[in-house]
Amino acid sequence: MISVDQELVAALATEFRNSLKVLNAVGDETRQAILLALLQGPQNPGMRVGEIRVETHLSRPAVSHHLKILKEAQIISVRKEGTRNYYRLDTGSKLMLLKSLVSELEKALAQCDR
Repeated sequence: MISVDQELVAALATEFRNSLKVLNAVGDETRQAILLALLQGPQNPGMRVGEIRVETHLSRPAVSHHLKILKEAQIISVRKEGTRNYYRLDTGSKLMLLKSLVSELEKALAQCDR
């Protein structure tokens, strides 16, 4: 029986821990819909809550709640112009952590294939 290298398992565990907030944030279908709306919307200046609400058919409070979670996970950013808030994907987004996680998973799966 071939098992996965312990160093690889440790690296994978670290990647899971590092990605936990992002995985929880993007694992929700409502937040996925918001992310898709933000991707399709203007990146400069971004989208306002009302615009996101129209695109996702959610209530204003629901959009605000989910935007807060995405912001805390450092996936989106908010830019304030006076009393207006514009939301967009963060260019330095923690979504990139998922790339490292997938890379470690691929290494582990490759060892399982042997």
